[in-house]
Amino acid sequence: MKPLKRSVSLVIESPAGVLLVRRPDDDDSLPGLWGLPAASLREGESEREALLRVGRDKLGVEVEPLEPIGEDEAERDDHRIQMRDWSARMAAGVPAVPQRGEGTQYVEWRWGDPAELAPAARAGSVCARVLLRALGSSW
Repeated sequence: MKPLKRSVSLVIESPAGVLLVRRPDDDDSLPGLWGLPAASLREGESEREALLRVGRDKLGVEVEPLEPIGEDEAERDDHRIQMRDWSARMAAGVPAVPQRGEGTQYVEWRWGDPAELAPAARAGSVCARVLLRALGSSW
C-alpha cells in the first residue's frame, strides 16, 4: 500500500472572491495553474498548525482557520494524498508571494471566482476538486 500524505488548503474569501495562487511554471505536479494555498502536514503537525504555516510561510499573513469545508483522496505515482479544505480568514497582513518558506512557493496571487479552479481540478488538484464539489460546481 502506498504511503498516505495528509494535506490541507486555505479557502479565504473576500467580497472580491476567493484567494487564488499560481504555481510556478516549473512545478512538478501542477505547473502554472491557479489553485488554493496548501501544504502537506509535517510529522507530528496538526491540521491547524499546518494551516497557520501555509499562511505565514507561503502568503506572509496570519490566518485564522474556521472550519473544514470538505475532503477527498487521490492516488499519485508514489503515494496517496488526503486533502482537507478549510475556510479561513486573514487575521493580519497582506498576501505577498513568493515567500522564503519551504515547499512550493507561489508566483502570483489574486482574488478570483472559484470556477477558475476548474483547470486545476481537471489536472488533478485535489484541493480544487474539494472546493468545487462543496460549491456544487462541476469541473
